[in-house]
Amino acid sequence: MQTFHNPHHAGHAGQQEMFRGRMVPCHEVPARLDYVLTELRRRPLGAMTITDLTEAALDKGIARVHSARYLDFLANAWDDWVAMDPANAQRDALPSVWPLGNRHAFRNDVLPANFAARLGLFSFDSGSPLTSGTWAAARGGAACALAAANAVASGARSAFALTRPPGHHAGVDFLGGYCFLNNAAIAAQALRDAGHTHVAVLDVDYHHGNGTQTIFYERADVLTVSIHGDPATEYPFFLGHTDERGAGIGAGFNLNLPLPRGSGLAAWRTALDQGLQAVADFGAQALVVPMGLDTFEGDPISGFTLRSEDYFAVGAALASAGLPTVFTFEGGYAVAEVGTNAVNLLEGFQQVA
Repeated sequence: MQTFHNPHHAGHAGQQEMFRGRMVPCHEVPARLDYVLTELRRRPLGAMTITDLTEAALDKGIARVHSARYLDFLANAWDDWVAMDPANAQRDALPSVWPLGNRHAFRNDVLPANFAARLGLFSFDSGSPLTSGTWAAARGGAACALAAANAVASGARSAFALTRPPGHHAGVDFLGGYCFLNNAAIAAQALRDAGHTHVAVLDVDYHHGNGTQTIFYERADVLTVSIHGDPATEYPFFLGHTDERGAGIGAGFNLNLPLPRGSGLAAWRTALDQGLQAVADFGAQALVVPMGLDTFEGDPISGFTLRSEDYFAVGAALASAGLPTVFTFEGGYAVAEVGTNAVNLLEGFQQVA
C-alpha cells in the first residue's frame, strides 16, 4: 500500500479552538500525523512518498469539488486577516458571526467586504482556526488525495492519503470540523473522472461526514455512507440523520447509520456490515474510506469504545468489499494511540487484500 504524506501539514497548527462553549488548546495537532508516520516506519506497509502533482493538476482536482468563490477566499484568507490588523499575524482567525440558513434571515449571495464577515460566511463553527499555513497544508492534503486516487485508478489495490488538516466536514463552499478541503470527495471525484462509473464513500469517522454528504447529495454516481455518533447528541448535530437519503437523481444514494454514544464493536460492526452491503448493492467499482480513528475508546472528543486491536478486524472487513480503495486520514484525537490504530486498520486491510 503506497502512502502519500503531506510535507506541509505542520504549517497548520492552531493555537485554540472553541469547544463546547470555551476556548481550549486545539485537539487537531501536527503530532497526529507524526505518530502515524512513525508507526508506518516501524511497521511498513509499502512505499511512503510525497506527491509530484503539478499545480495545474492540483487546481483542477480541487475545483472539481469546491466552488471558485470559496477557493479564492481560502487562498487569500490569511493575508486578508492580517490586513485587518497587523497584530493578527500572531493570532489564529476564528469566525464570530454567521448568516442563518433561513432564506429570509440573511443573504449569502453578496460577498461582504469585511473579512470577519467573509470568514463567518464560509464557516459553520468556531472550532476550526485558520492559520498562516492552513492554505498550504490543505492544498498539500488535496494533493495527497489526488495522488492516492490516481494510483488506484492506475491499478493499485489501495493507497493511503496521510494528511492533515482532515477533510470530510468541508463542503462545496464551507469549512468546519477542522476541515477546509474535502480530501475524500476530491479522491472520489478523481476516481469518477478516471472512468469509474460508480464510486462509494464509506466514512468510518466518529463524526458524520456532513461535507461529503452535501457535495454528492444530488448525484447518483457516488454513494455516500456514514457510520457515526447520533447527531441528536453528537457533532456536527445538524446533519447525519437516517431520513437523509439524497435528493433529486441522488435520492436513495446516501445512507446514514448513526449509533448512540457508548456503542462498542458489536453494534459498530453491524452498522459496518450494513454499509458494506449498500456498497455492494450499489455496484461500486472503487471505494473511498474517510478513515477516522476517533471511534477509539480513549478519544477525548468522541464516544464509541473500539479498542486498538479491533482495527485489524475493521480493516479486514473493508478489504472484504474486494474494491480498489483510497483511504484518507480524518479524525482521531487520542494522539499517542492514533498511529497504532491507523496502521492496525491498514494492516488488517492489507492482510486480506
